[in-house]
Amino acid sequence: MIRTATPEDLERLLVWAAEEGWNPGAGDAQAFYAADPAGFFVAEREGAPVAGISVVNHNPQQAFLGLYLCRPDWRGQGVGFALWKHALSHAGVRSIGLDGVAAQQENYARSGFHRLGATQRFEGALKGQAEADIGPLRAGDIAAMIALDAAAGGVERPGFLSGWLARSHSRRSVVRSDLGGFATIRLCQSGAKIGPVIAPNAAAAMALIRAACAEIGASAVTIDLPEANAQLRALLQAEGFAMTFETARMYRGAPPEGDARMQAIATMELG
Repeated sequence: MIRTATPEDLERLLVWAAEEGWNPGAGDAQAFYAADPAGFFVAEREGAPVAGISVVNHNPQQAFLGLYLCRPDWRGQGVGFALWKHALSHAGVRSIGLDGVAAQQENYARSGFHRLGATQRFEGALKGQAEADIGPLRAGDIAAMIALDAAAGGVERPGFLSGWLARSHSRRSVVRSDLGGFATIRLCQSGAKIGPVIAPNAAAAMALIRAACAEIGASAVTIDLPEANAQLRALLQAEGFAMTFETARMYRGAPPEGDARMQAIATMELG
């Protein structure tokens, strides 16, 4: 049986993700679910969930696929592919993006996905540093940041960002005083992840990243960069960061048209 996932199911999927080494963030389930409660699915066998996937509809034009997981003892039996086909139908006529492991690119291509680049994960240690022109995101800034994210990434995703930017004990966002950029940091099972990072240039992005680390008191951080972002990649590598993982960014349908201000993505699960 395939059915829409409940919030409890989504929490379970993130536990599975942690077991696979994905290192999800604390509070990710709530922010993910707020994006599109109907966009999470599980396959059940023998009365228990054995596979999961998300196809989150961000707006009438764009969706994003992630959290595609199948329990090891149910792999190779067609369960995951049946769930995949069911979930894709949720997007309707929308274009769909995903960050997929290289080994699965051919399988994704058979479902109509085309590679547009890559997302590169960098991990390292960075000393936090407060900046005079960067401060904590205020509730009144969220609408402006949603608009900035849409312009930078080419995808309007108000449902997702409304939850993603909400301040909590494990999640903080910092914003430039001119509202020209922001970064979100969240504590994970190991260290912290930073994203999205939106800034006019790589130097401004690094200032936001350092300010985010100072805001939440983290030093060991993970950042997911678009492959084309050579300038920020070079700055991170100069700080000792190393690439630990790479996915193929693929789309079925027209890809979004953003700009160079999208310095780092929010998450490989929802884009």
